[in-house]
Amino acid sequence: MRKTPFYESVRDRLLRYARVDTQSTRISDTVPTTHKQFDLAYLLRDELIAMGAADVWLDEDRCVLYGKLPATVPPGRGVAFGLVTHMDTAPDAPGANCRPWVLEDYDGGDILLHPEKGIVMSPRDFPNLLHYVGQDLVLTDGTTLLGGDDKAAIAAVMTMAEHLLQHPELPHGEISLGFTPDEEVGGLARDLDLARFGARVAYTLDGDYLGYYEDETFNASHATVTFLGRSVHTGTAKGILLNAADMAAEFVSLLPSREKPQFTEGREGFFHLVSLQGNVEQAQVDLIVRDHDGDRFAQREQLLGDLATRLAEQYGEERVSLTITPTYRNMKEVIDRYPFLIDNLKTAISLAGLEPRSIAFRGGTDGSALSHRGLPCPNLSAGYENAHGRFEYVPIPSMEKNVEILLHLARLFGEMEA
Repeated sequence: MRKTPFYESVRDRLLRYARVDTQSTRISDTVPTTHKQFDLAYLLRDELIAMGAADVWLDEDRCVLYGKLPATVPPGRGVAFGLVTHMDTAPDAPGANCRPWVLEDYDGGDILLHPEKGIVMSPRDFPNLLHYVGQDLVLTDGTTLLGGDDKAAIAAVMTMAEHLLQHPELPHGEISLGFTPDEEVGGLARDLDLARFGARVAYTLDGDYLGYYEDETFNASHATVTFLGRSVHTGTAKGILLNAADMAAEFVSLLPSREKPQFTEGREGFFHLVSLQGNVEQAQVDLIVRDHDGDRFAQREQLLGDLATRLAEQYGEERVSLTITPTYRNMKEVIDRYPFLIDNLKTAISLAGLEPRSIAFRGGTDGSALSHRGLPCPNLSAGYENAHGRFEYVPIPSMEKNVEILLHLARLFGEMEA
């Protein structure tokens, strides 16, 4: 396997960052949701300062880290851009005491992760492993996640930053760096201060499938429907009892039966029942609503309103209430106004020897929210595999390629007219 000059840097950075437990949690109302995310923020802050980055600052209240790479092109040349990654790891598998290690020159067979526990990762279960035969892989011991989501991206960004700071002869405009908490639990980079960040356009780095980019995401909302019933003894219930749990079940039964995640793909939207809980006196239905198309998404929200109204007319207005909370919106309607963002990204991916590919992402990114806050922000995948689980791994060449892509991006933006 041919190793680039970035091999040791991205490898050692990922190993170092992966050992830092930064799991976020869905059951906290603090900011960030776990204080241990500061452990990585402090580490990255010190590394940025040591390599000579400018304007390095850590928000001690919000756990957002900022830094800048000063422009090396003359005034009036080059366009500033930014890079945003997240420091937290997912709460979906154990994250503490991560023991990352490197398997060199993967041979395509089963990988023994933990000899004592007999934990094996096999291409029979994870066929994507066969794409990486001959490559060096960063793995765990099978008892924790790795955290390559998103630490593989952080390793690539930090390696790019160090390289540019060591080589001021390389032309580029100002590059803003942002490291945020709580992405895995819906943080959506909400505490990134856009004025302090400085760039007017940016990219997030998150996701698998090296060479893929995303400029289209779902529109998304969370809906809560609450039902209030009336309980009496079942022996004398006729004409009196109102069963809130029955109302909730009826509401769910009225939703389109095939418009669910398990029956849809591509740009097909859905309703997803997250929970249905309650009893005779009170019940609650929680749903998420998704669609790429803005008009169809509005129709989905309208359908929920119509169904709630229908049941309210049947059981009483005071007994049915609907709340719809926006989560994020499709970034595409914003990104399309800045075609150079995708043109530069596709060119950079091609220059790195990869075929640029895009998918309509069936989810959302921090870039979805940032784009609608005024920071157009498509996403470049980070190249990890099996995220959020004990069998997560990162091919080191994927991180090397992302460094190359970022360096090409820096040059392309540096060649633009300011």
